[in-house]
Amino acid sequence: MSASSIRSLFLEGPVGRLEAVLNTGQASPAYAALVAHPHPLYGGTMHNKVVYHLAKTLNELGFPVLRFNFRGAGASQGEHDHGRGEVEDVRAALAWLAGEFRAPIVFAGFSFGAAVGLRAACPDERVRALIALGLPLDADSRQYEYEFLEGCTKPKLFVSGERDEFAPHQALAQLIAGLPGPHRLVSIAGSDHFFTGSLPAVQAAVKAWVEETLPGGRVAV
Repeated sequence: MSASSIRSLFLEGPVGRLEAVLNTGQASPAYAALVAHPHPLYGGTMHNKVVYHLAKTLNELGFPVLRFNFRGAGASQGEHDHGRGEVEDVRAALAWLAGEFRAPIVFAGFSFGAAVGLRAACPDERVRALIALGLPLDADSRQYEYEFLEGCTKPKLFVSGERDEFAPHQALAQLIAGLPGPHRLVSIAGSDHFFTGSLPAVQAAVKAWVEETLPGGRVAV
């Protein structure tokens, strides 16, 4: 991923151990980052390509980055809980990261990971900024309802493919426009939900936003 070291570990989750990987960052990082993966019932794990490149971008900014497998995914214990217990998994990962580094946290998630992770990260005072890639919209699913964001005043970056089949651009733009600032929506031209062929553009958008938005987000050269 970079010159940083990679550490495999297990976190103590609400229903058992959660498999995780930590990419270390600078010795005294300005921020630590947590990245959550897409839907485990459709093959999503912490090794997902989008998750990997998202973590890589944040790590290259000097942040230690934690990725973990939700309950029932990979070697994590427990069973999939349809987005309910997974919120608690994110809370457990946030607590571990805060205890390990005692630095403010940037939360980032892709698809299902963004949807459930935002629920845990928005009210957590240790989290300073939020990044949601491919945030899914589904009027028939309670796990993809976002009324809770109406009270979230933390800086928020949303990155979505122009042709995202799980989040029509107009509907997502309307949702974000009604949220308290600061927030930004970046639409990746011609891209689908999985950012096929567009990961460099996603990484550039995340890097530019972090450097612009977060004090100390830019790595000194």
